[in-house]
This record gives sequence, C-alpha cells and structure tokens, in this order.
Amino acid sequence: MKFKKTLLGLGALIVLIGGGFAATKAFAKNDTASADAAKSSQPKTTATTNKKAAAKPVEVSNMRKPIDWRLSSETIPYPNVAEHPNMWIHVSLKEQRVYLMDGDKVLYTMYASTGETAKGWGTPKGTFYIQAERGHYFYAPNVKEGAYDWVSFKGHGLYLFHSVPVDKAGNVIQEAADAQGKSESSHGCVHLTMADSKWFYQNIKFNTKVVID
Repeated sequence: MKFKKTLLGLGALIVLIGGGFAATKAFAKNDTASADAAKSSQPKTTATTNKKAAAKPVEVSNMRKPIDWRLSSETIPYPNVAEHPNMWIHVSLKEQRVYLMDGDKVLYTMYASTGETAKGWGTPKGTFYIQAERGHYFYAPNVKEGAYDWVSFKGHGLYLFHSVPVDKAGNVIQEAADAQGKSESSHGCVHLTMADSKWFYQNIKFNTKVVID
C-alpha cells in the first residue's frame, strides 16, 4: 500500500514537471514569435538610404584649374552672341568673376580682377552700358601700365574691360596676372585673361548692359 502511494506521488510529480516544461516551451516559442514579428514590422531603411546616397549626382565644373591668365576661363566654347540677343554682363566684386548672362541663366563665367578698394581704386558699382570706345592696345604712362583688347563701360575710355596688364614693353605684369580670379589688383578696370579679353573685345556689342555689385 505504501509502495502504491509512492508510485502515485512520483507520477503526479512527473506530470507537474512535464506540464511546467511544456508551459515554459510554449512561452519561449511565443516570445520568439513576438520578437520575429517585431523585427519584421520595423522599417528597412538601411538599404534605401545607401541607395539614395549612391545616386547623388556629382557636380561638374568647366572652370579651368589652375587659373591660366593666357587661356579661356572655361574649358568649353564661348557662347554664340547671335543666339542670345538679350545677353547682359554681371560683374561680381566679391567673387572676382564676370558672368555672361541670358536672363537668369549663366552662359559663361570668366575669371576677373577688379579695382583695389583699399587704395581708393575700387571698380564702380551700378548699372552701366558698353560704350562705343574700344581698341586693341593702350598704355597709360601715369600708372605705367597698359593692356590689350579693351572695351569701355564708363567714362568713355576711363573704366574698361581689358586683358591682364602689361608694362611699356608689352610684358605681362606678373603680380597682377597672379591675382586673376583671386583678388583685386586693378586701378578700377576689370581685368580678364588674354583669351577672354580678346573674345570680349571681338564679340560684346555696343550698349550691352553691365551690372556691377
């Protein structure tokens, strides 16, 4: 009788242990399922982000670098003036650039060097128009400088667009040439590279609007 009670007790214990194990297993299974569900519900952003980053376009510039005072400022052809009857010129004193514009569109960018403000030779600001005076060469004994391919925009020969300056013998003044596109170096005129000033002289028409700021 005592032996039977012992067997019954052991059987009950086994049932309890088995039930507990089954319950634990069920809980563990439910937890795993919940975790998997949570993972699957999270947005998959990594792949999308990387894909967008890879697709970002790279900005390409046509500006010639390093700057060469002999050559054109851009590596592409100059615009055809005949195709842009409303072309105008924007001179940025801050950026030391001359922009050939058609409306709000930049057609071409030129490296420039404008008047030395600190010495009282600042290039005048405002709206002007290309004047009738222009020429292939000049030399100013009072400042011991000359230049090629000049075009007047104010004062009828006083304020000009022209090449990097040269001395009396026609040699480029290197200090001024090195400032091209970087800093002020003129007596109020707008210096352009040799190639740019030649094109400007040959192509920019009388009465073309010039805005300097």
